[in-house]
Amino acid sequence: MAKTTLFLLCLLASFSFTFAQDWQLVWQDEFEQAGLPDSSRWSYDLGDGCPHLCGWGNNELQSYTDHSKNARVENGHLIIEAHKEQTHNSAFSSARLVSKGKGDWLNGRVEVRANLPRGKGTWAAIWMLPTTASYGIWPASGEIDIMEHVGFEADTVHGTIHSLAFNWLKGTDKSGSIYLPDAEQAFHVYAIEWSEEKIDFFVDNTLYFTFLHTGKGFEEWPFDQPFHLILNLAIGGNWGGQRGIAEGIWPQRMEIDYVRVYQKKEHAVDEYPADNAIDKK
Repeated sequence: MAKTTLFLLCLLASFSFTFAQDWQLVWQDEFEQAGLPDSSRWSYDLGDGCPHLCGWGNNELQSYTDHSKNARVENGHLIIEAHKEQTHNSAFSSARLVSKGKGDWLNGRVEVRANLPRGKGTWAAIWMLPTTASYGIWPASGEIDIMEHVGFEADTVHGTIHSLAFNWLKGTDKSGSIYLPDAEQAFHVYAIEWSEEKIDFFVDNTLYFTFLHTGKGFEEWPFDQPFHLILNLAIGGNWGGQRGIAEGIWPQRMEIDYVRVYQKKEHAVDEYPADNAIDKK
C-alpha cells in the first residue's frame, strides 16, 4: 500500500475516533417513513409572509404550503419541491419546514446531507433562527445560514451569520463561500460546529468559514440562546431573483438525505440511548 494512501486512511480513522469520542447524537431525522414529514420533528411556515413580511421580507415569489406536492418523504429522502403555479397571491408554491419547539439547540454540530435544485431563480437554504428571540426582532437575535445556494451561481454555496452589528441590510454580514461544481448533481454534507467561542462552517468536513466570538456583546454575538432549524426552497427574491427566473425548469426540488444534530458529550441532552445506531444510506 502506498505511503500516501496509508497516511490518509490513518488520518480518517483518527478523525472518526475523535468525533465519536467528542460528540453525541441528540436529534435526527433519517426520512425513512414515506409520506408527510414527521410531525413530531417538523412544523410548517405557511403563506407568503403577509401582512408583515410580504415575500418573507426578501420579495420572494413563492407561497409556502403543507401539501405533499411541496414537502414529502419518498425513497428515503425529504423532498422540498417548488412548482410554478398560482398559489394564493404568489406565482409559485413551495415548502418551508421548521423544527421550532421540536428541535432547539444551544451549541453543537448540525449537519444536513442534501442535493440542491438547479436553474435561475431557485434559492435553497438550510439555516437557523432563535427560538425565543431573546434580544429582539431580526436581526438583533441573530441568524445562522448553514448553507445557501442561488441557481444563477450554480457552482458555489455560502455560509453566513447575521446579527445587529453584522447583517445584509447594512452590508456588514459575515460570510464565506466554497466552490462546489456538482452542488446540483450530488449530495453533500452541509454543517456547522457551534461553540461559545466560534461557529465553523463545513462542506463534507472541509472547513471554509469561521465566525469568532470576540466578546463585544450581543450586537455581534447573540448566539448564546437556543436556535431551531429551517429547510426551505424559495423562488426569486432580492438575491435568488437577481438574474431573473428561468422558464421551463419547473418543478425544482431540494432533496435531503438526513438531518443530524450532535452536542459535546458533557453538555448533551440525550434524546436517544447511548447505543443508538445511525442507519447509513
